[in-house]
Parts: sequence; structure tokens; C-alpha cells
Amino acid sequence: MIELDDVVVTAWSPDPAGGADRVVRLLGPVTLRLAERRIAVVGANGSGKSTLARLLNGLVLPSSGTVRVDGLDTATDGAAVRQRVGFVFTDPNAQIVLPTPLEDVALSLRRRFPDKVERLEAARAALRRFGLGERADVSVHALSGGQRQLLAIAAVLAVEPAVLVCDEPTTLLDLRWRRVVDDLLADLDQQVVVVTHDLDAARRADRVLVVDDGLVVYDGDPHEAVAHYEALMGQAGVP
Repeated sequence: MIELDDVVVTAWSPDPAGGADRVVRLLGPVTLRLAERRIAVVGANGSGKSTLARLLNGLVLPSSGTVRVDGLDTATDGAAVRQRVGFVFTDPNAQIVLPTPLEDVALSLRRRFPDKVERLEAARAALRRFGLGERADVSVHALSGGQRQLLAIAAVLAVEPAVLVCDEPTTLLDLRWRRVVDDLLADLDQQVVVVTHDLDAARRADRVLVVDDGLVVYDGDPHEAVAHYEALMGQAGVP
């Protein structure tokens, strides 16, 4: 269970007119209980949806309020939370740090498998699971954009988190790879929270949150939530 209680996120912002810095609200107040298996988060760019996603594994900490995952507070139990909550970024290059897929996944497994031979065997198994077994030893630069995103997901899932949070994981992908990644996320055993601009994917979730101006302005049935978001964007003059 993911719980957000009266969460607000603020940041200092310089005054463009040269005056004193000021505090701006990025998100909140937000109170949520997230238990569904598939949750989508939609909203315009800059609405606060990525801030919301980053709260769930402690990449962003609340300025006030609390975020808990299975009773663990992200502010005080950050390491334990990150063991339970994996995070996938929009750009896989932000996550891939080693020269080959095998080395990159093995890096994620270094604590789980201290023995190098066992670690490499587990890494190869993880890559085979996502259709990358034959690419294990090639340069990551030889992978397509879709394959790199699969690699990023494989490295996160190799440690078997209970929850997977994805921040626009298909935004940089073409239609074919978007479908591959969407289908993969839909079939996972983990609870998945995905920030997305793909409204068709959002409609297939169990629950959809609509974020606007740092607030959750709609929360509920996927089709109704997407319709609310489309109406909201139409009122804002966004095509």
C-alpha cells in the first residue's frame, strides 16, 4: 500500500525581476491511498505528475506531509523504500551506466548475488526474460531505443521490487516499441504506477489520476478520468 497524507512539495524560485527568492508550490496538498495493481497518472507538462511519481520512492521528499510504502516512510526509511519501489525514467540513458547489457543488469544484482558467477547467470536470465538474451554482450550503443528501455526495465526488475514506478517510459519510443513496453508493464506481477501521455494506455489501467497545477483534480475510473483530462486540456486551449 502506498499512502500519501497531506503531502506538499515546494521549492525556492528566483524572482525574475531581481527581488528576493520565493517559495513556489510544485505539488499538493495531496492525500491518496494507492492499492490498485495498475495506476496511470496523466497531466500536461509541468503539471506536477513527475513530482508525484518521484515521491513514491523517495527521489523527491515532501516539504510537508508523509509518504509511506507498506508502512515505510520515504523520509526516514529511504533505503528500505527504494528496495521495494523500482523507478524507470523517460530516457533509459539516464539509468544505463555500464558498457554492455550484461554488465548493467549485473550491477543491479551485486548485493543480491555476492558471487560473481551467480550474479552473471542471474543477469543473463533477466535479459532473456525481456528478449535481450542474444544482446547481452553487445555495446549498449548498438541497442535500439526500445531495447535500451527494455534494458532499463530489466535492470530495475532484476531485484524484484514490489512496486514499479515509470515516468513516461514510452515517450521517446516509436509506436511498435511503445506497444511492446505497454504490454510488458501490463503483464507484470508488481504493482505498477505509470506516468504517461499515452491515453490509450491510461484507459487500460485500473485507476487514473489526473494532475493539473500541482493538484490531483480527478481520481477514478480510467475512461472517465481520461475524458476529464481531455476536457481540461480543451478548456486550456491545448490541442
